[in-house]
Amino acid sequence: MAVCIAVIAKENYPLYIRSVPTENELKFHYTVHTSLDVVDEKISAMGKALVDQRELYLGLLYPTEDYKVYGYVTNSKVKFVMVVDSSNTALRDNEIRSMFRKLHNSYTDIMCNPFYNPGDRIHSRAFDTMVNSMMMQVC
Repeated sequence: MAVCIAVIAKENYPLYIRSVPTENELKFHYTVHTSLDVVDEKISAMGKALVDQRELYLGLLYPTEDYKVYGYVTNSKVKFVMVVDSSNTALRDNEIRSMFRKLHNSYTDIMCNPFYNPGDRIHSRAFDTMVNSMMMQVC
């Protein structure tokens, strides 16, 4: 089950972080921020191939004892990080990929809103309900 979903700006500050067990919220913030180093390493390793390539999914960033951290980066260098409970072995890589595509589409809808200033924190009911439905869908 997905326990945390985060949207990180190009400059590496959080635009949106949502975690399911709210008592461990600080732990998930730390996990998301430590994963940014791995995201930057993967982006720099791809180099210019990332510009030519349409694949934005970074895959498994790193596993821990309790969680697996997955990453996705947009063309505008906005990063999506998803922390998944490692006890869920039924969750396949293509399902994670489709969840990131769904998250990217919802983020694109927010960016198309004329009342949203790019770079501001995301305060959208539609985005919240989409993230909550994704978290419940995986459960």
